[in-house]
Amino acid sequence: MGRGKYYLTTAIAYTSGKPHIGNTYEIVLADSIARYRRMQGYDVFFQTGTDEHGQKIELKAQEAGVTPKEFVDGVAGEIRRIWDLMNTSYDKFIRTTDADHEKQVQKIFKKLYDQGDIYKGYYEGLYCTPCESFFTESQLVNGKCPDCGREVTPAKEEAYFFKMSKYADRLIEHINTHPEFIQPVSRKNEMMNNFLLPGLQDLCVSRTSFKWGIPVTFDPKHVTYVWLDALTNYITGIGYDCGGESTEQFKRDWPADLHLIGKDIIRFHTIYWPIFLMALDLPLPKQVFGHPWLLQGDGKMSKSRGNVLYADELVEFFGVDAVRYFVLHEMPFENDGVITWELMVERLNSDLANTLGNLVNRTISMTNKYFGGVVTRTGVTEPVDEELKAVALAAPGIVSKKMDDLRVADAISEIFTLFKRCNKYIDETMPWALAKDEAKKDRLAEVLYNLTECISIGASLLKAFMPETSEKILAQLNAKDRTLDEMEQYGLYESGTKVTEKPEILFARLDLKEVMKKVEERHPAPAEESADENAKTADGKGTESGSPNAGEGSAADVINLEPKEEITFEEFGRMQFQVGEIIACEAVKKSRKLLCSQVKIGNQVKQIVSGIKAHYTPEEMVGKKVMVLVNLKPAKLAGVVSEGMLLCAEDAEGNLALMVPEKEMPSGAEIC
Repeated sequence: MGRGKYYLTTAIAYTSGKPHIGNTYEIVLADSIARYRRMQGYDVFFQTGTDEHGQKIELKAQEAGVTPKEFVDGVAGEIRRIWDLMNTSYDKFIRTTDADHEKQVQKIFKKLYDQGDIYKGYYEGLYCTPCESFFTESQLVNGKCPDCGREVTPAKEEAYFFKMSKYADRLIEHINTHPEFIQPVSRKNEMMNNFLLPGLQDLCVSRTSFKWGIPVTFDPKHVTYVWLDALTNYITGIGYDCGGESTEQFKRDWPADLHLIGKDIIRFHTIYWPIFLMALDLPLPKQVFGHPWLLQGDGKMSKSRGNVLYADELVEFFGVDAVRYFVLHEMPFENDGVITWELMVERLNSDLANTLGNLVNRTISMTNKYFGGVVTRTGVTEPVDEELKAVALAAPGIVSKKMDDLRVADAISEIFTLFKRCNKYIDETMPWALAKDEAKKDRLAEVLYNLTECISIGASLLKAFMPETSEKILAQLNAKDRTLDEMEQYGLYESGTKVTEKPEILFARLDLKEVMKKVEERHPAPAEESADENAKTADGKGTESGSPNAGEGSAADVINLEPKEEITFEEFGRMQFQVGEIIACEAVKKSRKLLCSQVKIGNQVKQIVSGIKAHYTPEEMVGKKVMVLVNLKPAKLAGVVSEGMLLCAEDAEGNLALMVPEKEMPSGAEIC
């Protein structure tokens, strides 16, 4: 039974260049939500696209020696290629150079002008070309653009302005009475406290200093400024007409059920866009979700910083579904996630090749070996079966609840909880031992049936996140793709069904050294700072691992250190120590001493550089629970940012040992 319409949109990608994996994360996240809503019975319309006007595009086209339209045609084609490569199921790909969109933008501009919401004036301020935004002196951060950190230049030009303050109180009331409107809550607080409550300035909505934009019909030397152009795609793409001739699709699908955007542009989507809609007398989107960033190693991805990873290259190494799994699984609900080559390899080997791939392969192989591939339900049960069944039957409901709350990483983790429980079930029932006793043949058949049934449920749940893998698993089991209602019923896998004779390897394990060798061949490391610099800590003393006197003295059972100045309890209390789990680690290139670890501390990941390369390999580091000084001021070591300190002990000969909890403790536990 259908559950009504569901209109989902993403930010539209700016056509200044090829999107990196951080940009691509958003379309994969949106796709997983769209696919799951379809599983829930919604009539989904999923729109994405490209933002193609502006001064930055005009300048890039000039540099490339082509027209702006030729330039954006090429980049838009590349963006769409990557969206398709990632197997995303969008229903419409809109371009802001589409003729029907441009026509409606012109009509919207005229309507807002005629009703007194737009007026003509002059803009004088500090302009950031990459962000296409004006700022006042007080809005700058260290004299630079508050959004991207780049240089700004003085500019003055004639412009049209939108009266933002006219609708500010109405928007504040809407946000206060609709707590679900801006998510997560931290984004709502940021918008209210930093922008709305201090008072909104009128917004520049036209430009005269460049030509690559949609002309203002009644004043052709002006082109429509990016925000009034780009943001309106969400209504023009489904047939809005401000003259009263909107399509049936618009009447059905608007308001949008979810706008999915990056946290860096949430101001435009939760302040500018809602106010434009109010001026057009249209309802606001039901929810705007500002997702966190996917960071690569030492921070936000940036071509200028040279730390960019691209989806197509990652797919070449790992495959589409492995990349989809990684970006969905590693991104917390509210805090930034981290991606590295090392972490990708670790997740593929542990979660995909081992937990999932090996489970499917073993189950099919044992069914072929012991029963000629025929899965039979015999009814010879034991209590442990009920425990497995309970996990399988609970999974669909838990996953649906997580997806309703947009906690996608938690949803996919719940599916893998079922797969992990299946692996545990194999260890508990030991099918290979049952196979040795003819009297236990029916019990063995029941065990394999339970495994096949639970894998079928898990694979059906997985299709929103890893669609190709889901399809492959179900095909090998000769199982049908289940609806959510069917996933909550145990025993639908038909007894007597035959599985495939030769199970396909879903995910082959990768050798980290081989992967990194190929990566380094493609991306040669830049020249590093001197070896002496590599050994420095944030304060220039010792190694970042915390050793106070590396290389001094000789081995002894007792070491006497020179006492340091006493500190007060209050001073000690300023230091924050927590348990962290190392989820990835790599050597800092061309450094003799440094390792760079990604350390999960609660729901955040910190990058920490430590001078312990002589004592631990990167492989040894991964998986360790360690003690971390969390609130150490970030410092750059050998060109790599370090955001904390791993605590170590050191003997008189300079041998180091990481300080680890005596008992198993959760990541994020406070050390006090």
